[in-house]
Parts: sequence; structure tokens; C-alpha cells
Amino acid sequence: MTVPTSPLVLSGAAVARRLRASEAVVIPTDTLPGLAVLPENAETIWMLKQRPADKPLILMGATVEALLEGVDPCCHDDAKTLATKHWPGAITLVLPARGPYVDYLNPGGFNIGCRIPACAITQNLLSISGPLATSSANPSGKPAATTALEAAQLFPSLAQLGPQPWPTHSGQASTVLVWRDVGCWRIARRGAVIPEGIPTAE
Repeated sequence: MTVPTSPLVLSGAAVARRLRASEAVVIPTDTLPGLAVLPENAETIWMLKQRPADKPLILMGATVEALLEGVDPCCHDDAKTLATKHWPGAITLVLPARGPYVDYLNPGGFNIGCRIPACAITQNLLSISGPLATSSANPSGKPAATTALEAAQLFPSLAQLGPQPWPTHSGQASTVLVWRDVGCWRIARRGAVIPEGIPTAE
């Protein structure tokens, strides 16, 4: 097998410029490497992954406040409670949305998944770029890339966030918690972290 040319590795500021130019990039997270674009360019990720648009993307941000701007106030208190305990970290909160984010990330849906990754260089990028639409770095239905090299083999044209080597990640997807009502959540996917006291009904 031919080894691909080393990926273009850029600083957070340079990656942010590419994002503003409507490009997708590869980023590290605390779970798995991911693809990232500005939310209004979310269709780029579905195209790259050959993934149906009925599979929502995740909104990553640098702060709770930045993420909650796209979320209905009815769940803010509950979201802040879990965010205080588990963010930055490997828990995705699926929350009722408002504004354009839901149209970008979950067309025809009502919720968006939100997360602050426990990865300092990606947090720095998010503080520059603002919230980003993200997904694991793999074609739909294929195993997720677990390293920068694997991501480069799958998406050789995309720049990657530096510096590298990236921090160690868990290799597990995030746990997904869906807000149902005030004080009530359910676990939709068991992943790297399982918080206590959350209903486990499917």
C-alpha cells in the first residue's frame, strides 16, 4: 500500500482561516479524531463521509455559553448542571434547539448534540473559530480513524490541526445524553463516560 504524503499540519489560527474559507479540517478530540467545519458548511461533512443528512452532526464549542446560544432556554439549567460536572469531557448533550444551528446540523430535526472536548489545542481552535460542526473522521459505515495518519489516509486533501503528535485520546465515542424534560435525561449511547443518576431507558 502506498503511504500517503504527510498531512498539512497548521496552527489554530491558520486552521481557523481555512474554516472561514469554507474548508473542512481534521481535529483531535479526547475521544477520536474528527472532521470539522463551520456550522453553515455542514453539508461538506456529509459529502466527505458519504453520509445521509438524516444523521445529525455534533456542535463543539469552547464554552457552555457559546453552545447554549443555539439551545432553547427550557433546558439551560439542566444543561449547565451537567456541563459543570462533565465538560470539558466525553459527554454529548442532545438538547432542544433554536436558531439556525439545528437547520445546519440536523435538517428537519428539533435537537442538536453539544460538547466541549477535553483537548486543549482543539479548545483553543474553538475559541478562535467559534462553535464547529463535527463528526468522526471516517466514511459512513467504516471504522473511525484513531490517529492523524489514519485520518490522512482517509482524507488526504484536508489540513490537520497542530501541533502534532496529538494528545492521547480514549478511542471511545462520547456518551450521548438526551434531554427529555426538566430534570430528566436518558442515555442514548453508552460511551467513554457514564454519569451517575441518569435514567438508562432506551
